[in-house]
Amino acid sequence: MRNEPRPSVTYAHSGVSFDAAEETIRRFRAAVEATHGPEVLGGIGHFGGLFRPDLTGMADPVLVSGADGVGTKLRIAFATGIHDTVGIDLVAMSVNDILMLGARPLFFLDYLAVARVTPERDSRIVAGVAEGCRRAECALIGGELAELGDLYHEDEYDLAGFAVGVVDRARIVDGSKTAVGDVLVGAESSGLHSNGYSLARRAVLGHAGLRLDDELPGCGRSVAEEMLEPTTIYTRHIRTLLQQVDVRGLANITGGGIVDNVARAIPDGLCAEVQVGSWPVHPVFTFIQRSAKVEFEEMHRVFNMGVGFVATVPESGADRAIETCAELGTRAYRIGVVREATSPRKVELLR
Repeated sequence: MRNEPRPSVTYAHSGVSFDAAEETIRRFRAAVEATHGPEVLGGIGHFGGLFRPDLTGMADPVLVSGADGVGTKLRIAFATGIHDTVGIDLVAMSVNDILMLGARPLFFLDYLAVARVTPERDSRIVAGVAEGCRRAECALIGGELAELGDLYHEDEYDLAGFAVGVVDRARIVDGSKTAVGDVLVGAESSGLHSNGYSLARRAVLGHAGLRLDDELPGCGRSVAEEMLEPTTIYTRHIRTLLQQVDVRGLANITGGGIVDNVARAIPDGLCAEVQVGSWPVHPVFTFIQRSAKVEFEEMHRVFNMGVGFVATVPESGADRAIETCAELGTRAYRIGVVREATSPRKVELLR
């Protein structure tokens, strides 16, 4: 019996489709190119992104970089099929970090790893990244779409992002100029942002037994809508504050909450006394705390509790900092003051 020839095997047979990837790129190309200004050289398709920064007026420019992901917030996107906003979160998580050093965001790169390339979904994800870059006032100059069916379950994906900015060395904001009597100004968050979702999901979907399409008590919208609310990107806030106020320290309130993150902007020998109750707690946090009986300290270590970033400014500049945030559509509050340290703790929550 004659052996029949085996059919040839292609990459597509192994779960990787070049055609699907090309179709995805075609769909998101316009959204990405809309983030490009004159500093971007070339376009999509090179082996690397080309960026020629305008460093006019900078005596000693320093590059500032950051990398992060979206985390288990993606589980909500998987469950709802809503993929338009997680890209905004991706940009926010890296850009907000480099802003805290006083940097101007220049460009962003994304890494999207999928089990199977799905042009309609994946182009929406990248369009969300482009929208995040628009809000961050930076260019999306490159990225990677990787089809890794052997690593991810069907219809799953992961996102990582990388931001690069620039700051004049003399204008780096590192907290070293913070002094006794300085005021902590806290600007509101949009909600959970992209932190603490493992606990949030367990509290809301587990302990409380809510479904994604149920209304989340106190929030006036569904669980899915609240939990997919994009992270606020604070580029305009920080850049404007730096022009109008003597900003001595900045803290992005992400995982670790106010305690861990503000501490990173407080010099040795000083302590930030934060007055709990001086800002309105977003109702999503109140619901999580009550439904899962989460302790006070744990809530303030995991979540932002309604404060997205904290700026340390002299007393004379506190009111102007609050007014500046208000002019940009964001409420801000005096939430604390800097004192001499009386213990090793750099942040004390006063109740």
